Amino acid sequence: MTSVATPANFNELGLIPPLLARLTELEYQQPTPIQAQAIPSVLAGHDLIAGANTGSGKTATFALPLLQHLFQQKSVDKSLSNKGNYVSGLILVPTRELAKQVADSIKSYSAHFNGAIKTLAVFGGVSANTQMLALRGGADILVATPGRLLDLISSNAVKLDLVKTLVLDEADRMLSLGFTEELTALLALLPKKKQILLFSATFPDQVKALTQALLHNPIEIQVQSSDASTLVQRVFTVNKGDKTAVLAHLIKENEWRQALIFVNAKHHCEHLAEKLAKRGITAEVFHGDKGQGERSRVLDGFKAGEIDVLIATDIAARGIDIEKLPVVINFNLPRSPSDYMHRIGRSGRAGEVGLALSLIDHEDFHHFSVIEKKNKIRLEREQVKGFEADEVSSDSITAAEKPMAKPEGTGKKKRKKKTPVNTINADIWSGYADPE
Repeated sequence: MTSVATPANFNELGLIPPLLARLTELEYQQPTPIQAQAIPSVLAGHDLIAGANTGSGKTATFALPLLQHLFQQKSVDKSLSNKGNYVSGLILVPTRELAKQVADSIKSYSAHFNGAIKTLAVFGGVSANTQMLALRGGADILVATPGRLLDLISSNAVKLDLVKTLVLDEADRMLSLGFTEELTALLALLPKKKQILLFSATFPDQVKALTQALLHNPIEIQVQSSDASTLVQRVFTVNKGDKTAVLAHLIKENEWRQALIFVNAKHHCEHLAEKLAKRGITAEVFHGDKGQGERSRVLDGFKAGEIDVLIATDIAARGIDIEKLPVVINFNLPRSPSDYMHRIGRSGRAGEVGLALSLIDHEDFHHFSVIEKKNKIRLEREQVKGFEADEVSSDSITAAEKPMAKPEGTGKKKRKKKTPVNTINADIWSGYADPE
């Protein structure tokens, strides 16, 4: 893996004045590690495999070099401004929210290009006709979800023959969501000669196979966010029937504004919102069955601080970037250990202080241990004063933590031991500056 010292400022990365001026306006003071290591390689035209924690500045890492290349090419060759319904830079993402967010960021970075770079986002849940009209005359940069892009291609609204740079953002998530067939179809429509930039927080076998098949002598970069210490992770053991009561107590006691709560299913969102309402807490829900207009309304309201509590499925684990989001709560544990990191990464972004809580009952012990092992973390089990969970013996934990326990009668005598727990008061911010 490549290791490069972080430059003191963006001037050392080889970026052009219009981009540097915009970064100054946005108060970007120093490149993040992924930006420092990757931007020079991307500007040099290399393929790239980049792994970094969520919230580490990945969008700017591919957006800034892509904008620079396109702006310089168009400055030399004016004919590139009119290429029918073709695109030059294609960015594929797994969710509608991430598509919109990435496109908005790129438009912001290109503010000093005086409209020279046309950036569009296309995704499902809204009218395809509107997107088809927007694509007339093509686009310099197209940010797309795979399914909607294939629909637009079949309608002859866009062509990929002239794509010079392909970005796969959140590649692990796209493959885990079942986009393999769509990606295969899209890749077949792209020119063989192109720059490919692949970003992924984790690298399961599917992603590794994809990199081997697609990329040519890529630069490989893997960094851990230097801001990881700003996110405190804590786990609370609760009795199964007390989760909602504990959640409501913590929200009220800490007077949280902008608490993002993750559950595992769409109907769980509605059910939990109803139970919180009975406890005097108003919450909005965010999941895939909501229309795009409603999803945008809820997300915008949450970002603006108009909604205090948002209950969401894992579609909110990617593509939500909220400054100073104070707390993320796992009401249900995610099925995938990698999704745990994406969920909690919604808080503690860009060096801001954040808190990630997981509420686990005794049936969750084994799964949370797997999450810890896969992510190389170990968290102390704590309890909330007044809501102490029943004590569990070590054999109960062992049985819960082993998928295939040995049958009784093996001759091995089990020793009973109490599980150590740490009772705390409702002020869960105590000890915040010195996390485990």
